[in-house]
Amino acid sequence: MNLHDIILGSGHDAAAAAIKAVLLFLCAIVVLRLTERRTLAELAPFDWVAAVAVGAIVGRTATAADTSWLTGAVALTALMVAHTVVARLRFLPVVRRVVDPPLLVLVRDGQVNRRNLRRCGLTNEDLAAILRQQGHLNIGDVHLAIFETKGRVSVLGTP
Repeated sequence: MNLHDIILGSGHDAAAAAIKAVLLFLCAIVVLRLTERRTLAELAPFDWVAAVAVGAIVGRTATAADTSWLTGAVALTALMVAHTVVARLRFLPVVRRVVDPPLLVLVRDGQVNRRNLRRCGLTNEDLAAILRQQGHLNIGDVHLAIFETKGRVSVLGTP
C-alpha cells in the first residue's frame, strides 16, 4: 500500500462512506422522531448511553467497508427500541431504582449535606456556583437544593 492510498484511500470507499453516513443520519432522524421526545432531549444516564451508542453505530457503519448500511440501520433501530422499552419500564419502581439515580438533598434550610455533595461528585465551590447561577448568593436563603436524576440541581428559596 502506498502513501497516497494510506492518506486518501480510494474514491469508491470514500463515496460509500459518505452515502452510508447520510443514509444513517436520515435513519437516525426518523427513528428519533418516532420515539418519545425525551429520547435525547435531557440526558439521564441511560439516555447518555443511548446517545453515545448512536454515535458509535453511525460512525462505525459509515466508515467501515465491511459493514453495510442495512446492518447499521438495524443496529440503530434495535438500540432505539431498547431505549424506548427501558424508558417505559422506568414506570416500574424496581426498574426505576436500577436505571435512575435517586434524588439527593444537597441543602436543607441553609445546611449543606456534605455526604450527598460528595456522592454527587460536587465540591462546595461547585455548589456555590450552581446557587449563584440560580440567583442565590447566600446559602442561608436556600430552603432546598436537590440533585435531580438528570444531573441538574433544583433550588428552592426560603418560604
